Amino acid sequence: MKNRILHILIAALTLIGLAAFTAPAQAGTIGAEQVAAQSQAQAERERIKALVARPEIAKELQTLGVPPDNAQARVDAMTDTEVAALAGKLDSLPAAGALSDFQWIMIIIGVVIIALLI
Repeated sequence: MKNRILHILIAALTLIGLAAFTAPAQAGTIGAEQVAAQSQAQAERERIKALVARPEIAKELQTLGVPPDNAQARVDAMTDTEVAALAGKLDSLPAAGALSDFQWIMIIIGVVIIALLI
């Protein structure tokens, strides 16, 4: 009888000891902002990868010593914040043939000066 009570007591103490070392489970919800940010980062990453895959860009990277496959791997290794920063810089660059307002004003002033001199 004493032996059985001792076994039950040891088992109870063991369970209490094990319960003290287990961490409580934590669960949280994923907000819409997080999902939108992840999908936007993935879309920007794909846009940069498509840009790097363009033949003229790949050729220029090759002349700089970066193989196209290595460039794709580097884009994959970038963090989401780095991808967002690079995509922001790409968006701020003027498209081919696009001039800023200041450049247009300078062209108009130049044309007017040339017209007055003639």
